Amino acid sequence: MISSSPEAAFDSFRTIDLRGKHLSPAELKGAMPRAETTFDAASDAVAAIITDVRTRGFAALTDLAQRFDGVEQHSVRVPDEALDTALEQLDPAVRSALETAIDRTRTFAKAQCPADAEVEIRPGAVLTHKWVPVSRVGLYVPGGLAVYPSSVIMNVVPAQAAGVQSLALASPPQKEFGGLPHPTILAAAKLLGITEVYAVGGAQAIAAFAYGVPADANNGELLPVDVVTGPGNVFVATAKRLVKGVVGIDSEAGPTEIMVLADDTANPRLVAADLISQAEHDPNAGSVLVTASEELAGKVRAELARQAGTTKHGDRVRTALSGAQSGVILVDGLEQGIAVCDAYAAEHLEIQTADAEAVAARIRSAGAIFVGDYSPVSLGDYCAGSNHVLPTGGTAAFSSGLNVTTFMRAIQVINYNREALQEVSADIVALSVAEDLPAHGDAVTVRFS
Repeated sequence: MISSSPEAAFDSFRTIDLRGKHLSPAELKGAMPRAETTFDAASDAVAAIITDVRTRGFAALTDLAQRFDGVEQHSVRVPDEALDTALEQLDPAVRSALETAIDRTRTFAKAQCPADAEVEIRPGAVLTHKWVPVSRVGLYVPGGLAVYPSSVIMNVVPAQAAGVQSLALASPPQKEFGGLPHPTILAAAKLLGITEVYAVGGAQAIAAFAYGVPADANNGELLPVDVVTGPGNVFVATAKRLVKGVVGIDSEAGPTEIMVLADDTANPRLVAADLISQAEHDPNAGSVLVTASEELAGKVRAELARQAGTTKHGDRVRTALSGAQSGVILVDGLEQGIAVCDAYAAEHLEIQTADAEAVAARIRSAGAIFVGDYSPVSLGDYCAGSNHVLPTGGTAAFSSGLNVTTFMRAIQVINYNREALQEVSADIVALSVAEDLPAHGDAVTVRFS
C-alpha cells in the first residue's frame, strides 16, 4: 500500500547506484529497471478470445462487449451520423488542437516517404527497389484510463501518407456513450476522413482485424487487414503477438516509459514534471532519471513529492514512481550515462544536459529523443509532428516507432535482357552445381540452347 503522504511515497523512488561499476553489456541491461511483463499470463485468455471471434464472428464480438464493456450491441459498426454528430459537438479548442496536430504530423509523415531506387548493374541489367503501400490497415485506439484522440492521428496520418487506400479503426464501446467509442475519438476519425469505425475493444478487435468477420443479419462483412497498428493494454499487446505472421504489426507495446539523462545544469522542476507526465498514464509506467549528480537527484525527489501532491492523478503517479520500473540511476559521468541510455533503449528519452544536441547525437537506442528544456515528451505526444507510437520495454534497440514505412513494403524488381543474363550464366551454373541444385543452372542454359 502506497502511503498517502507524498514525501513518504518517494522514499521508494528507488536508487540504482552504478558508480564505480564496470558492467558488461549484458550485465548493464540486466541492471535496468523494468516493469514485470505479463504476456505469458494473458496468452491463454487471449488465445481463447481469438478462437471465439474466428469461430462465432460478430456474435462473439457482441458477447465480449457485454462481458468486458457492459454494453449491449446489435451492430458493432459506428453509424455515419454518429461520426458527424461527434465532430459537430466537438469543443472548438479541441478541434483546433487536433487540426494543428494533424497538420504537423502530416508534414513530417510526407517527408518520410521513401524514394524508389533503380540501378543498372551492367548494360541491360536493371534492378529496382520499389516501395508499395499495403492495401488495408486496421488501426486500434484504446479506451481505459484516458481518452486518446491523439492516437487516432498518430496511426491514421502515416498510413494515409503511405498511400493506404482502405483504413478501418476500432476503439472500445463506452457504456456512458450508448455503446459507441468516446465521441472525441469519433470526431478525430471524422476529421481525418475515416468512416469505417467499429465499437470493438481489446484482443477481440485485433482478432477481427487479423482474420476478418463474415457478415450476419446485423453487420456487414469486416474485411481482414494486412497490418494492425496501435497501442493498448496487455491483452491487446498479447493479441498482436499471437496474430503476428497472419498480419503485420507495428509493435507489442507495453507500459509507457521515460528516461531523462540530466546533469547538474538541469532544472529539477522540469525533470520532475516530465517524469510525472508519463507516470500519469499507468501505474506500471516507468519514469527513470539518469544522472551523475546526487544533488540533482535529491532536488528531483523533492519536486516529485511536491508536484505529485497537486496533480490530478496523484495516486496513479505515486504508484508508478514507487514501482520497480522507476527510480534514479546514479552514474560516474556522461559516458556511463550514455551507455545506460543505450542499454535501457527508452521509448522516450529526454536529454537535459549541457550541449544537449551533441549528447543526443551520440545516442544509439531510443524510440524518440527529446532535446533540451523546451522539447518535453508532452510535445511529442501531441503537437511536435513526430509519432508517439513508439517501441517500449527495450525494443527500441532493434525496432522503430510508427512511421510511413510501417504501412509499406519494398518489392525488388529484376529486369535483365538476353545479353545481361548470358554474362552471368556460367556463374549461375557454377553456383547451382556447388549447391547441388543443377536444375537452377538448367533454367538459365535452356534459354541459350
